[in-house]
Amino acid sequence: MRTHQDQIVDQFTQQAVPFSAAPGIRDQASLRLLVESSELTERDTVLDVACGPGLVVRAFAGAASQVTGIDVTPAMIARAREVVLGLSNVTLDTGDVNALPYRDREFDVVVSRYAFHHFQDPRTVLGQMKRVCRPGGRVVICDLIASEDSNKAAAFHELEMFRDPSHARSLRIGELQSLYRAHDLEPELVALYRLEFELEGLIARSFPSDGDRDGLRGRYLAGLEDDALGLHLTRVGTEIHGYYDVAILRAKV
Repeated sequence: MRTHQDQIVDQFTQQAVPFSAAPGIRDQASLRLLVESSELTERDTVLDVACGPGLVVRAFAGAASQVTGIDVTPAMIARAREVVLGLSNVTLDTGDVNALPYRDREFDVVVSRYAFHHFQDPRTVLGQMKRVCRPGGRVVICDLIASEDSNKAAAFHELEMFRDPSHARSLRIGELQSLYRAHDLEPELVALYRLEFELEGLIARSFPSDGDRDGLRGRYLAGLEDDALGLHLTRVGTEIHGYYDVAILRAKV
Protein backbone atom coordinates (compact mmCIF):
# COMPACT_ATOMS: atom_id res chain seq x y z
CA MET A 1 0.00 0.00 0.00
CA ARG A 2 1.37 3.39 -1.00
CA THR A 3 1.95 5.81 1.84
CA HIS A 4 1.79 9.59 1.90
CA GLN A 5 5.58 9.64 2.13
CA ASP A 6 5.71 7.56 -1.08
CA GLN A 7 3.61 10.25 -2.77
CA ILE A 8 5.96 12.97 -1.54
CA VAL A 9 8.99 11.13 -2.90
CA ASP A 10 7.25 10.47 -6.24
CA GLN A 11 6.12 14.07 -6.67
CA PHE A 12 9.35 15.74 -5.66
CA THR A 13 11.51 13.36 -7.63
CA GLN A 14 9.68 14.73 -10.68
CA GLN A 15 9.69 18.30 -9.36
CA ALA A 16 13.31 18.49 -8.17
CA VAL A 17 14.66 20.52 -11.10
CA PRO A 18 11.55 22.46 -12.22
CA PHE A 19 10.67 23.40 -8.63
CA SER A 20 14.17 24.70 -7.97
CA ALA A 21 14.03 26.78 -11.16
CA ALA A 22 10.64 28.40 -10.49
CA PRO A 23 10.98 32.20 -10.28
CA GLY A 24 8.97 32.52 -7.06
CA ILE A 25 10.90 29.74 -5.35
CA ARG A 26 14.26 31.29 -6.31
CA ASP A 27 13.20 34.86 -5.46
CA GLN A 28 16.09 36.44 -3.60
CA ALA A 29 14.04 39.04 -1.74
CA SER A 30 11.86 36.40 -0.08
CA LEU A 31 14.92 34.31 0.79
CA ARG A 32 16.58 37.34 2.40
CA LEU A 33 13.38 38.04 4.31
CA LEU A 34 13.39 34.50 5.69
CA VAL A 35 17.01 34.77 6.82
CA GLU A 36 16.34 38.15 8.42
CA SER A 37 13.22 36.82 10.13
CA SER A 38 15.27 34.13 11.85
CA GLU A 39 17.39 36.78 13.63
CA LEU A 40 20.46 34.91 12.38
CA THR A 41 23.97 35.62 13.67
CA GLU A 42 27.25 34.47 12.14
CA ARG A 43 27.79 32.09 15.09
CA ASP A 44 24.50 30.24 14.56
CA THR A 45 24.00 26.69 13.36
CA VAL A 46 20.90 26.15 11.24
CA LEU A 47 18.71 23.18 10.32
CA ASP A 48 16.45 23.42 7.27
CA VAL A 49 13.62 20.87 7.62
CA ALA A 50 12.32 19.47 4.32
CA CYS A 51 15.04 21.46 2.57
CA GLY A 52 14.04 20.53 -0.97
CA PRO A 53 16.50 21.77 -3.61
CA GLY A 54 18.76 23.60 -1.16
CA LEU A 55 17.87 27.21 -1.95
CA VAL A 56 17.13 28.04 1.69
CA VAL A 57 20.26 26.18 2.79
CA ARG A 58 22.34 28.27 0.39
CA ALA A 59 20.71 31.50 1.56
CA PHE A 60 21.48 30.75 5.22
CA ALA A 61 24.98 29.44 4.49
CA GLY A 62 26.09 32.91 3.46
CA ALA A 63 25.52 34.25 6.97
CA ALA A 64 25.61 31.28 9.38
CA SER A 65 28.37 29.18 10.92
CA GLN A 66 26.97 25.84 9.74
CA VAL A 67 23.80 24.81 7.88
CA THR A 68 22.27 21.34 7.66
CA GLY A 69 19.45 20.43 5.30
CA ILE A 70 17.31 17.31 5.50
CA ASP A 71 14.72 15.99 3.05
CA VAL A 72 13.01 12.65 2.48
CA THR A 73 13.41 12.77 -1.32
CA PRO A 74 16.83 11.63 -2.57
CA ALA A 75 16.37 13.51 -5.86
CA MET A 76 15.86 16.75 -3.94
CA ILE A 77 19.03 16.17 -1.94
CA ALA A 78 20.88 15.44 -5.18
CA ARG A 79 19.62 18.73 -6.60
CA ALA A 80 20.55 20.52 -3.38
CA ARG A 81 24.12 19.24 -3.67
CA GLU A 82 24.32 20.96 -7.05
CA VAL A 83 22.82 24.19 -5.67
CA VAL A 84 25.25 24.42 -2.71
CA LEU A 85 28.31 23.18 -4.61
CA GLY A 86 31.45 24.84 -3.27
CA LEU A 87 30.04 25.78 0.15
CA SER A 88 32.14 24.29 2.94
CA ASN A 89 29.70 24.96 5.81
CA VAL A 90 26.80 22.83 4.52
CA THR A 91 25.70 19.28 5.32
CA LEU A 92 22.84 17.55 3.48
CA ASP A 93 21.01 14.48 4.77
CA THR A 94 18.26 12.24 3.46
CA GLY A 95 15.80 11.43 6.23
CA ASP A 96 12.35 11.53 7.78
CA VAL A 97 11.39 14.91 9.27
CA ASN A 98 8.85 13.20 11.55
CA ALA A 99 11.79 11.74 13.50
CA LEU A 100 14.76 14.06 12.97
CA PRO A 101 18.06 12.15 13.31
CA TYR A 102 19.75 14.85 15.40
CA ARG A 103 20.54 15.37 19.07
CA ASP A 104 18.34 17.41 21.35
CA ARG A 105 19.27 21.11 21.42
CA GLU A 106 21.69 20.82 18.49
CA PHE A 107 20.79 23.92 16.40
CA ASP A 108 20.33 27.64 17.00
CA VAL A 109 17.79 28.12 14.20
CA VAL A 110 15.40 25.45 12.91
CA VAL A 111 13.50 26.53 9.81
CA SER A 112 11.09 25.07 7.28
CA ARG A 113 9.90 26.78 4.08
CA TYR A 114 6.96 25.80 1.84
CA ALA A 115 6.73 22.34 3.41
CA PHE A 116 4.19 22.27 6.24
CA HIS A 117 1.27 21.92 3.82
CA HIS A 118 2.77 18.55 2.81
CA PHE A 119 2.89 17.14 6.37
CA GLN A 120 0.09 14.85 7.47
CA ASP A 121 1.11 15.40 11.09
CA PRO A 122 2.51 18.94 11.27
CA ARG A 123 2.26 18.99 15.06
CA THR A 124 4.77 16.13 15.28
CA VAL A 125 7.16 17.84 12.87
CA LEU A 126 7.03 21.08 14.85
CA GLY A 127 7.67 19.10 18.03
CA GLN A 128 10.78 17.63 16.42
CA MET A 129 11.90 21.09 15.35
CA LYS A 130 11.57 22.34 18.93
CA ARG A 131 13.41 19.28 20.29
CA VAL A 132 16.54 19.90 18.21
CA CYS A 133 16.55 23.67 18.87
CA ARG A 134 18.70 25.09 21.65
CA PRO A 135 17.21 27.19 24.45
CA GLY A 136 17.15 30.75 23.19
CA GLY A 137 17.09 29.50 19.60
CA ARG A 138 14.37 30.20 17.06
CA VAL A 139 11.87 27.90 15.36
CA VAL A 140 10.73 29.45 12.08
CA ILE A 141 7.96 28.30 9.72
CA CYS A 142 7.36 29.89 6.33
CA ASP A 143 4.43 28.45 4.42
CA LEU A 144 1.46 29.05 2.18
CA ILE A 145 -1.61 29.94 4.21
CA ALA A 146 -5.21 29.00 3.59
CA SER A 147 -7.89 31.63 3.12
CA GLU A 148 -9.97 32.67 6.10
CA ASP A 149 -12.96 32.18 3.77
CA SER A 150 -13.91 28.54 4.35
CA ASN A 151 -15.34 28.11 0.83
CA LYS A 152 -12.17 29.42 -0.80
CA ALA A 153 -10.01 27.32 1.51
CA ALA A 154 -11.98 24.18 0.61
CA ALA A 155 -11.82 24.90 -3.13
CA PHE A 156 -8.09 25.57 -2.93
CA HIS A 157 -7.54 22.33 -1.01
CA GLU A 158 -9.43 20.30 -3.61
CA LEU A 159 -7.41 21.91 -6.40
CA GLU A 160 -4.07 21.30 -4.68
CA MET A 161 -4.90 17.66 -4.01
CA PHE A 162 -5.53 17.28 -7.74
CA ARG A 163 -2.45 19.25 -8.80
CA ASP A 164 -0.07 17.60 -6.34
CA PRO A 165 -1.12 14.37 -4.60
CA SER A 166 1.58 14.91 -1.95
CA HIS A 167 -0.34 17.95 -0.67
CA ALA A 168 -1.83 17.43 2.80
CA ARG A 169 -3.50 20.72 3.81
CA SER A 170 -2.59 24.40 3.89
CA LEU A 171 -3.26 25.86 7.31
CA ARG A 172 -4.68 29.20 8.35
CA ILE A 173 -2.43 31.52 10.35
CA GLY A 174 -4.37 30.72 13.51
CA GLU A 175 -3.84 27.00 12.96
CA LEU A 176 -0.09 27.48 12.54
CA GLN A 177 -0.04 29.53 15.72
CA SER A 178 -1.93 26.75 17.53
CA LEU A 179 0.74 24.24 16.47
CA TYR A 180 3.37 26.35 18.21
CA ARG A 181 1.28 26.78 21.33
CA ALA A 182 0.71 23.03 21.52
CA HIS A 183 4.46 22.81 22.19
CA ASP A 184 4.52 25.71 24.68
CA LEU A 185 5.98 28.12 22.15
CA GLU A 186 4.62 31.62 21.65
CA PRO A 187 4.67 32.43 17.93
CA GLU A 188 5.21 35.85 16.44
CA LEU A 189 3.80 36.61 13.01
CA VAL A 190 6.92 38.18 11.52
CA ALA A 191 5.92 38.78 7.90
CA LEU A 192 3.33 38.25 5.20
CA TYR A 193 4.16 38.26 1.51
CA ARG A 194 3.04 37.05 -1.90
CA LEU A 195 4.44 34.01 -3.69
CA GLU A 196 3.62 34.97 -7.26
CA PHE A 197 3.18 32.60 -10.19
CA GLU A 198 2.28 32.59 -13.87
CA LEU A 199 -0.29 29.89 -14.55
CA GLU A 200 1.31 28.10 -17.50
CA GLY A 201 4.64 27.95 -15.69
CA LEU A 202 2.94 26.50 -12.62
CA ILE A 203 1.12 23.88 -14.69
CA ALA A 204 4.33 22.91 -16.51
CA ARG A 205 5.98 21.99 -13.20
CA SER A 206 2.90 20.20 -11.83
CA PHE A 207 2.36 16.46 -12.03
CA PRO A 208 -1.29 15.61 -11.34
CA SER A 209 -1.86 11.95 -10.58
CA ASP A 210 -3.79 11.35 -13.79
CA GLY A 211 -1.46 13.49 -15.91
CA ASP A 212 -4.38 15.69 -17.02
CA ARG A 213 -2.81 19.13 -17.24
CA ASP A 214 -5.64 20.38 -19.46
CA GLY A 215 -8.10 19.44 -16.73
CA LEU A 216 -5.89 21.16 -14.18
CA ARG A 217 -5.83 24.33 -16.27
CA GLY A 218 -9.62 24.24 -16.49
CA ARG A 219 -9.92 24.15 -12.72
CA TYR A 220 -7.88 27.32 -12.40
CA LEU A 221 -9.82 29.08 -15.16
CA ALA A 222 -13.12 28.19 -13.50
CA GLY A 223 -12.06 30.21 -10.45
CA LEU A 224 -10.70 33.18 -12.37
CA GLU A 225 -13.59 35.62 -12.35
CA ASP A 226 -14.75 35.39 -8.72
CA ASP A 227 -11.47 34.42 -7.00
CA ALA A 228 -13.16 31.20 -5.87
CA LEU A 229 -9.76 29.64 -5.13
CA GLY A 230 -8.34 32.52 -3.11
CA LEU A 231 -5.37 32.71 -5.48
CA HIS A 232 -5.98 36.26 -6.70
CA LEU A 233 -5.93 35.19 -10.36
CA THR A 234 -5.91 37.93 -12.96
CA ARG A 235 -5.24 38.29 -16.68
CA VAL A 236 -2.04 40.07 -17.67
CA GLY A 237 -2.09 40.36 -21.44
CA THR A 238 -2.29 36.81 -22.75
CA GLU A 239 -1.13 35.32 -19.45
CA ILE A 240 -2.84 34.53 -16.16
CA HIS A 241 -1.03 35.49 -12.98
CA GLY A 242 -1.81 34.85 -9.35
CA TYR A 243 -0.20 34.50 -5.97
CA TYR A 244 -0.23 32.42 -2.82
CA ASP A 245 -0.41 34.21 0.51
CA VAL A 246 2.63 33.29 2.62
CA ALA A 247 3.30 33.78 6.32
CA ILE A 248 6.53 33.64 8.32
CA LEU A 249 6.16 32.76 12.00
CA ARG A 250 8.91 32.63 14.61
CA ALA A 251 9.12 31.53 18.21
CA LYS A 252 11.98 31.55 20.69
CA VAL A 253 12.60 28.27 22.50
